[in-house]
Amino acid sequence: MTDRKSHRAVMAELLLLAAPTSIRVHSDGSSMAITFGSVGELRAWLDAAGLNAPNLLTAERERVNNDGRPVRSLNAYPTWHGWEIYADATDYLDVSPLDTATADALAAVAVG
Repeated sequence: MTDRKSHRAVMAELLLLAAPTSIRVHSDGSSMAITFGSVGELRAWLDAAGLNAPNLLTAERERVNNDGRPVRSLNAYPTWHGWEIYADATDYLDVSPLDTATADALAAVAVG
């Protein structure tokens, strides 16, 4: 069995490696739920933490969220420093980039 770091040490390392939107230690004292702001941020944390291995249990799917918008979600279930991790992230798929006129107007306001 892997030696388990304290949850404070794990949270400190997590915050240095990534910017999760929430971290919760489960009442069982051996697992944590971590939510990331985007699928890309979750993938980047898995890479930085050395967890993105072929045998990592993940689930990725596209679906309609409870607000009716299409989303892509990623869940990952690594063990990290002796803790069972339940990590998740969701990206909305119907987000359009700013049109050129709006981007130009915002740039003018930012400079002015």
